[in-house]
Amino acid sequence: MTHTPDAPDSTLPAPPPSVLVGEAELPALRRRVQAVLIATQILGGLGIATGVALAAVLARDVSGSEAMSGLASTATVAGPALLAMPLASLMASRGRRAGLVLAYLIGALGAGVAVLGAVADSFPLLLLGLVCFGAGSSANLAARFAAADLAEPDRRARAISTVVWATTIGAVLGPNIAAPAGRSVSGLGIPATAGPFVWAAGVFVVAAVVVAVLLRPDPLLTARALADARTPGEAAEDRSLRAGMRAVRESPRARLALVTVAGSHTAMVSIMSMTPVALTHHGADIQLIGLVISGHIAGMYAFSPLMGWLSDRLGRLSVIGLAVGLIGAAALIAGTAGPSHGRTALGLFVLGLGWSAGLVSGSALLTDSVPQASRAAVQGVSDFVMNTAAGVGGLAAGLIVSKLGYGPLNAIAACLLLPMAVLALRGSLRKAA
Repeated sequence: MTHTPDAPDSTLPAPPPSVLVGEAELPALRRRVQAVLIATQILGGLGIATGVALAAVLARDVSGSEAMSGLASTATVAGPALLAMPLASLMASRGRRAGLVLAYLIGALGAGVAVLGAVADSFPLLLLGLVCFGAGSSANLAARFAAADLAEPDRRARAISTVVWATTIGAVLGPNIAAPAGRSVSGLGIPATAGPFVWAAGVFVVAAVVVAVLLRPDPLLTARALADARTPGEAAEDRSLRAGMRAVRESPRARLALVTVAGSHTAMVSIMSMTPVALTHHGADIQLIGLVISGHIAGMYAFSPLMGWLSDRLGRLSVIGLAVGLIGAAALIAGTAGPSHGRTALGLFVLGLGWSAGLVSGSALLTDSVPQASRAAVQGVSDFVMNTAAGVGGLAAGLIVSKLGYGPLNAIAACLLLPMAVLALRGSLRKAA
């Protein structure tokens, strides 16, 4: 029997007819939303990985400096951090579809600008393009929350983890098509190292079209319409970014979720970004470095459904504890690996698993811990803090390795786990009481 929502408060704007669905229609809608998000995650992951595969090399060629090539990764991380809050504001007012389409289109524009920078041999233009190109990552990050909008509370982590897992396909394929992408532009006056960005621009445009056409009705607006029907009278201003930040301050579990996502991501980026440097110091070649990073990426994405299942079955706090243990073990293994390439590879694989556990459980806990109206804003705050902290961590990691070494970097990164551990333990004790 189709559910008929109660009449909403007359002082509030009525939700668009396109987001009003009956309870009986929700299972089919959940499946369709998840299928669309999986498709766009594959496309988005493909576009990001294709471009990032040669970003540092392209930056080196354009700038003429090995030292300046590191700014390429910094620029791509800066993009999601800069876009997180505006994107959250747009989603809070217009829904997921508008935000995801805009993010993918900015990513496509950034890829185009990066190609222009390469053709014009302009390093500032290339960096500007890479910052905008990073918007594609913003879309892929936001998609995990879109998967949670309509999910049942006891399956929310699995919905998030399935969408995160889909990134694996694009992330694995992307680097492998970088070479054909480079060859495809050889007769167009475009440097081969810029070819992947030409392809990435096209992939992002396709992802934007898929979202615009198929992500209907909008999952966030639909979830809100259902929530408003069940609890009419909710104030519209509760959906602002300011209200979202207030919701985080007022919820200990939301603060734990925010610390978990930011801490896991920052520790991972800090260690992972400097592992290739440490490997070269011990004689590793490019092929071996690629294998180690591939294993790390597999740990990050391929096992995310397991982390989602554990988070739903055992609880968010248990999996946050697992994330602390895994990342701590990874820092110990990699930080003491020395010349052992196999030990370093194991450490990076475990690091990926810890990141997956932290991201999935933290994202699910964050969604659980705040009112439906505030979720889009809170999720935007989370992505802003996560990417900003990771950007700072990535920059600091280079300085730490140059002054102290790779081992101390791992030890310092492990210290980022202490707030997660303390807050998770406090939450467990509070729950037990």
